[in-house]
Amino acid sequence: MKGEMAAAALVPLAVTFLFSLSSAASPVQWGKLDPHFYDHSCPQAQLIVASIVGKAHYQDPRMAASLLRLHFHDCFVKGCDASLLLDSSGSIVSEKRSNPNRDSARGFEVIDEIKAALEAACPGTVSCADILALAARDSTVMTGGPGWMVPLGRRDARGASVQGSNNDIPAPNNTLPTIITKFKLQGLDIVDLVALLGSHTIGDSRCTSFRQRLYNQTGNGLPDMTLDVSYAAALRPRCPRSGGDQNLFFLDPVTPFKFDNQYYKNILAYRGLLASDEVLLTGSPATGDLVKLYAANQDIFFQHFAQSMVKMGNISPLTGADGEIRKHCRRVNHN
Repeated sequence: MKGEMAAAALVPLAVTFLFSLSSAASPVQWGKLDPHFYDHSCPQAQLIVASIVGKAHYQDPRMAASLLRLHFHDCFVKGCDASLLLDSSGSIVSEKRSNPNRDSARGFEVIDEIKAALEAACPGTVSCADILALAARDSTVMTGGPGWMVPLGRRDARGASVQGSNNDIPAPNNTLPTIITKFKLQGLDIVDLVALLGSHTIGDSRCTSFRQRLYNQTGNGLPDMTLDVSYAAALRPRCPRSGGDQNLFFLDPVTPFKFDNQYYKNILAYRGLLASDEVLLTGSPATGDLVKLYAANQDIFFQHFAQSMVKMGNISPLTGADGEIRKHCRRVNHN
């Protein structure tokens, strides 16, 4: 009962937040998308999404990071088209089976709940791709981060690309040039890269994603020299040389459930958990300067993060007559 009351208390907060965005100006071009896309066809859409995300966040503090990550992993593969949400069926091999998503992507049940509520309110109207974009924004706000107007009007893909998921999503052990290239292929620059990786201010990572830093970073049997020695020592008991692959560790152990700029302060102290985090400081002066800027000024980080989220959300959307509006996010309509 208390949980239901607390979750319900989030709804008026969501209403206030959404109204505060209604007059905000977008910092980048929306392209074919429009924040007011559902104003007439489903005016309650954003409130429905925000209320269910709020309930999920209250029940599971990890969920905000998980929902934010789904949007990233969707947009980096064939654009923001909800291809990630499709289960394997017929000719479709699910992106959920890819290396970046297997055993780690989560939150699909929350998306299902949002979709069911939207279908009840406005059948066949709101796309799964737009649900992901809205849930990512709401998750950021509910953990203390910035808000932004979400351009809407995406449609859903009728296929998936497990190969694209394996190849196009930046990996924890990628070199900085590789990560920069993967962002550039999506039309995202170095500012977008460093700002968007700031989403690691919340969430967890598995031991298997950073183990090599503790024991054998370059194949010489030595730990990563850019990892703080005391931090490495604290990580090893739950991330041994073998076993414990799925053990979870906070990406930001200082404020793990708060969206803030602590992630960048950790990197400056050589306490970035993933190699792909720490390399932002050590890999190039340009990215290192941005790490220092965001560590010193949370307002600028928030501004850049919001701008980059809108930009990322604009990657190759299906619009007009392309794609479809799925009735169920896990399968295409004719299945």
